[in-house]
Parts: sequence; C-alpha cells; structure tokens
Amino acid sequence: MSEILRINNVSKRYSNHVALNNVSISIPEKSVFGLLGPNGAGKTSLIRIINQITGPDSGEVIFKGEKLNPKHVEQIGYLPEERGLYKKMTVGDQVLYLARLKGLSKEEAKKRLKYWFEKFEMQSWWKKKVEELSKGMQQKVQFIVTVIHEPQLLILDEPFSGFDPINAQLIKNEILELRNNGATVIFSTHNMGSVEELCDNIALLNKSEKILDGTVKEIRKRHRTNTFKISFKGNVMGFANALWAGAEVLEKRSEDDIHYFTLRALQNLSANQLLQAVLPTCELLSFNEIVPSMNDIFIMRVNEGNTVAGTKSNYTE
Repeated sequence: MSEILRINNVSKRYSNHVALNNVSISIPEKSVFGLLGPNGAGKTSLIRIINQITGPDSGEVIFKGEKLNPKHVEQIGYLPEERGLYKKMTVGDQVLYLARLKGLSKEEAKKRLKYWFEKFEMQSWWKKKVEELSKGMQQKVQFIVTVIHEPQLLILDEPFSGFDPINAQLIKNEILELRNNGATVIFSTHNMGSVEELCDNIALLNKSEKILDGTVKEIRKRHRTNTFKISFKGNVMGFANALWAGAEVLEKRSEDDIHYFTLRALQNLSANQLLQAVLPTCELLSFNEIVPSMNDIFIMRVNEGNTVAGTKSNYTE
C-alpha cells in the first residue's frame, strides 16, 4: 500500500523539554491511522508539525512524495481537541465563513453544507448562535467544517469528546465512510476501544519516542501470550492429568457440572496440540484464545518504557 505521509527522523525541542526525539512514521493512503500515547508523549507536537503550525528542529515530513510545504494546507483537514468556534456568530454564518476560508465558492459551500446538515439532521441549527448549542452539537459543527473541503488527509484529535454514544457512533461511521471514499484519517485518542474498532494501523509514542507501530491485527498477534479459556464437562482430575507439564493453570472454577479453566500453554505448545491432549478426557464446550486488547498492550508498553526510565506511567483511562 502506498503512503500519503512519511515522518522521517523528526525531532522537536521546546527550551529544555524534548517533545519529539528522532521519530519516524509511515502513514498508508486510504487508512485510519491511530496516533496513540499518554499525555505528554509528543502527539500534539507531531500534529502541529504536520499542520505546519510549527516546524521540526531536524528531520522532515513528506506529503505525497513532496516535502511538506504551504500548498499542502488545502489538502489537510484538522479537528483539534480544543475546539474554536465563534460563540456569538450564528451557525450558518460561521460554517459558510469557514468553508470560504478553505477555498470553496459561496455556491459550492452552500451546496456541501446543505448535504451535511441534512445528513446530520441539523437544518434547524442554521440560525442558532453557537453559544446556544450543547458541546456535542458544537462538535458536529466542527466536524463538518473539518471535512467540508474534502481533504485527502484528516487529522482528528479526540473526535468523540463530548458526544453521547449515539452521536459517537454516527461520527465513527462517517470516519469509516471517508476512508472508504479515499481519505486518510490520523486519529489521536485515549479510547482504545475506538482504536480497535476503527484503526488499520497505529503508532504509539511515549516520552517523545515511538515505541511501537504496525497494523492493529499484527500488533495484537505479536503480543499473544498463548493463553486460552476452556469450558468443559467431565472429570477435572483427568483433564488436569492430560495437560501434564504442557500448560500452566492460571484460573479455574466450576458452576453446576461445568468447569472453566484459563491456561497458558508452555514449551510453544500449539492450540491444536493442547486440544488433542484434553479432548479424550472431557466434553469440550468452548475453547478461546485470549488475545491482549489494544488497551492492555498500550498500558503494558507504556509502563515498560516508564520502568526503564525509572518512573511510573502518567496514563489513566
């Protein structure tokens, strides 16, 4: 898959603080890319560099094969975590003004805004002042302003902040539709559930450095612990004897005549070998591998990095 954006050995320092230290990331075209990390990891500094709000001290950013330059601004849409609407303006005047700033003619802006306002059922908001809207309603307005010029690259910083579950799902669906229509989305969040739901690839930053990147599927596979949950009927002693030294029992319980075991296979024992060992001893009801979630992996890798640095993680969910 071709890439739309490449960050090459980017470093950024503010006075005595190192915000980014030799960070390199490749972002594939037509994908949802998760930019992850605890507070202070360097995500915002990198986003500001991609948006050309600031420049790197060293390294470079390549956009579609060219060194990032001012002409690329019109191909990028940015939804910052800190929202910035003019509260005294009406919604209609504001979105029209911001759409014109993004290079649309008045006629084209009205046409596209009509489409989005109907899609999000916002027609009655046109003459309301922004200060009359809830936080979630303002979020919808800002999302529309971010995508109205149909940018090739979208940068969304905590896009679900302030949304109820229904509207959060609405925006998730739009993100996936934008990707399917050819846009690339950089998605920065602390919500690991959304990462698993939306992201094709991720990069994890911690203490100004990239500590992990790859596809979500590959990263979860890479962090497998060969742990399984099994439920069965039959003789527990016979089941345990069949395992012998091939697996470690991490947890076990019984309800009525059903037994539930959590096992870690040892000596590189495969799932098939584990099944072959226990099947003659029981009536198997379920067998599932426990694959770490992105939330588990996030916490584990950040804590590993902080342990090496002699500090504790500042991440809480």
